Amino acid sequence: MPYLHQDSKPRLPALPGAARPTISSGKTYEELKQDCLCRGVLFEDPDFPACNSSLFFSEKPPVPFVWKRPGDIVKDPKFILGGATRTDICQGDLGDCWLLAAIASLTLNEKTLARVVPLDQNFGPDYAGIFHFQFWQHNEWLDVVIDDQLPTFKGRLVFLHSAEHNEFWSALLEKAYAKLNGSYEALKGGSTIEAMEDFTGGVGEMYEVKKAPENFYEILEKALKRCSMVGCSIDTSSATESEAKTPFGLIKGHAYSVTGIDEVSYRGMQVQLIRIRNPWGQVEWNGPWSDNSPEWRSVSPSEQKRLSQAALDDGEFWMKFEDFRVHFDKVEICNLTPDALEDSTAHKWEVTIHQGSWVRGSTAGGCRNFLETFWTNPQIKLHLTEKDDGQDECTFIAALMQKDRRKLKKLGAEMLTIGYSIYESPGRDGHLGKDFFRYHPSKARSKTYINLREVSNRFKLPPGDYILVPTTFEPHQEADFCLRIFSEKKAITEDLDENVAIDLPEPPNPTPSPQETEEEKQFRALFEQISGEDMEIAAEELEYVLNAVLKKTKNIKFKNLSLISCRNIISLMDTSGNGKLEFNEFKVFWEKMKKWINIFLQFDFDKSGSMSSYELRSALKAAGYQLNNYLLQLIVLRYSDEQFQIEFDDFLNCLVRLENASRVFQALSVKNKDFVNLNIAE
Repeated sequence: MPYLHQDSKPRLPALPGAARPTISSGKTYEELKQDCLCRGVLFEDPDFPACNSSLFFSEKPPVPFVWKRPGDIVKDPKFILGGATRTDICQGDLGDCWLLAAIASLTLNEKTLARVVPLDQNFGPDYAGIFHFQFWQHNEWLDVVIDDQLPTFKGRLVFLHSAEHNEFWSALLEKAYAKLNGSYEALKGGSTIEAMEDFTGGVGEMYEVKKAPENFYEILEKALKRCSMVGCSIDTSSATESEAKTPFGLIKGHAYSVTGIDEVSYRGMQVQLIRIRNPWGQVEWNGPWSDNSPEWRSVSPSEQKRLSQAALDDGEFWMKFEDFRVHFDKVEICNLTPDALEDSTAHKWEVTIHQGSWVRGSTAGGCRNFLETFWTNPQIKLHLTEKDDGQDECTFIAALMQKDRRKLKKLGAEMLTIGYSIYESPGRDGHLGKDFFRYHPSKARSKTYINLREVSNRFKLPPGDYILVPTTFEPHQEADFCLRIFSEKKAITEDLDENVAIDLPEPPNPTPSPQETEEEKQFRALFEQISGEDMEIAAEELEYVLNAVLKKTKNIKFKNLSLISCRNIISLMDTSGNGKLEFNEFKVFWEKMKKWINIFLQFDFDKSGSMSSYELRSALKAAGYQLNNYLLQLIVLRYSDEQFQIEFDDFLNCLVRLENASRVFQALSVKNKDFVNLNIAE
């Protein structure tokens, strides 16, 4: 069950220098390398072996691939030859152009590149067949170690390769990213922004080019100057158009990198240009300002040199910005987080991070269309206190990311459709209930619900307190998520997860025999009939008594109470420790039972004899138990059925165990956080 509980307290962004080793042995790259050098062997990765399972999970290789080390492919392998540049990225026989476009953008920032691709690696005297790369994953930097065995066919690399046949940093980087995600096949299809974020820890923004603001050129110019990574693509109208070539040499449904933006003097006018790169390393734009277009004849050689203009079939080309807006549909920008920006950069983001989960039956409530369950989603409170400089509002970016879906592809997982809504806070603490969302509209929300790894949008809101509700579109869909808030000024966030609290009334004293009610007199007669002179009953006899009485209760539909519930009741009420229930003990319990029946009926909305597990939070609160998401998820997993329904017997069993646990909890005077260790969900 990978979606049980995530610590949702806000966290600081991870520092890149503290990358966590991921190899199963727990050893670091340096330890593994030195071990190989001492033993005189080449490293073989036990976690990502050179076999078909590392290649594909749903099919067999189309041809017999042979795993080879670079030294078996060429005579003089190099890790990096003449610097790592965007021309080192040429796509192979894998549909991961989105990843390659991100790698091309990565090469434009030396500092970022050196973090992802540690440059002190080579095929020199200390070569041991081991390399490592660093990636960001959900607020954590990971150090991914691999061996250098690469899939080949007829002596050539099958997947990503450099234009220089003896250069291998890009092929090894692709292998490390495949390992991070489980296999090479897991890299098929994706969004460039996904890999950009994994290379930087940054946050993505997506623009529809045709709807982009008038100052879109300035936005892109500023992004590239700030070392943001930028990608672009052309939409397809059907699957048959994927990677179809337009008359202008552009490829639909294909991921390109934006590698430059500039103005050029042309016939006495300034023309805005943008430079694009196709990760195939070939197939280029053939319109105005393409490599061999006549426009360049009117540009001085010095100006061409400044723009690095060369008529080469290398996949990179310039085009007029106006033409770019006509032919391209989407632009993805990855803004770098503060730890990734140069110290001299004037603007930095404040970042807070929350980890959480959507769990079926308890916290997977779906979007606002599903009001009955929407309120059960996790809720995060956002305090906006400082206005932007010279403004009346506060700017922030909310980025919601679903975790590990690509890695879970082999188990049949797909990207879920996700989004979020933002509400003005009513000024009270605690998880907001259904009625709040019934009567209050949202102040802002994600532009769309979409099946991408991350949904992010920029907002400007007046200072104040807000509630952000992250959701899947449909209810009952499970995933772990990471929510990041990037703000221009400091913002404070907190999870509205409830603190564990118990508020139970004092148990009533048994009614003296002469003052017994008619109901109690009937119970006494039944007790005497079953128990005998000692007026004590065991669990089997209690089961008979309760079922006999409850069958006469017309306003509740239920299946028979179980023997295990009755044993738990005796455990709760038995003060003598003899494993039986005296009549006075039963009378006290019956008062509890009547209260619990009324609570159950209150939340059994359709009078079917069962209640939705999504209502359990409110029902338990009415019974005196305020639980956090973790405990609620445990209880729902234990007591609800496949349809997320809880029958009365399970509700009763849950309450009895909670009260038993609360007595131990109070007796031991342990802290609330230790309540989780008690056996309420066994």
